[in-house]
Amino acid sequence: MIKVYSWPTPNGHKIHIMLEECGLPYEAIPINIGQGDQFQPDFLAISPNNKIPALVDPDGPGGEPIAIFESGAILLYLAQKTGLFLPSDERERLQVLQWLMFQMGGVGPMLGQAHHFRMYAPEKIDYAIQRYTNEAKRLYGVMDRQLARHPFIAGAHYSIADIAIYPWLRSWQNQGIDWADHPHLKAWFERLGERPAVQKGVTVLADLRRPITDDKAREVLFGATQYQSR
Repeated sequence: MIKVYSWPTPNGHKIHIMLEECGLPYEAIPINIGQGDQFQPDFLAISPNNKIPALVDPDGPGGEPIAIFESGAILLYLAQKTGLFLPSDERERLQVLQWLMFQMGGVGPMLGQAHHFRMYAPEKIDYAIQRYTNEAKRLYGVMDRQLARHPFIAGAHYSIADIAIYPWLRSWQNQGIDWADHPHLKAWFERLGERPAVQKGVTVLADLRRPITDDKAREVLFGATQYQSR
């Protein structure tokens, strides 16, 4: 059985959704990032960048076990393993890969920063709030224009690009977004939210998550130097 070391965050939910969509049996092992589990040696052995998620497949290439970190790499691995949600046609495949990279390099980092400075930063920095809120709005606009022309983010078919993006948009209110400005994206978001695998995937480990209310958890989550060398 595949083991996914994870936590109920957008990057974690990407993989939960993908596993559910593929119908692969898996065990979700919680890595409590507010308590510093991500810095434990056993986890660092499979995720050297101390980030969730990480995946261990006992039946990897050649029938040998494999450990993979980085959510984009995990999505690609699972798509190749199952032959699902990544087209075989080269042009269609490249479209999916472009939009997957768009999520990895833009949607995730920028929406994460918008969320951080709007919700969690210990001091309200107007420049940072405006900078990342504006970037969130720009990215939502890019996706809205794409979905005005296509039913899914990379074209005609549901793919790992949709799976990668969807969880990041669940916190749209905290990112300063008004859905009225992005009707095509909103329709896509609602349609994906009706998929049984998506509904199940976003509940994985969700009962373990708690609001970030203490300074120690903030320190662990947001890069305290004493954890960086562990």
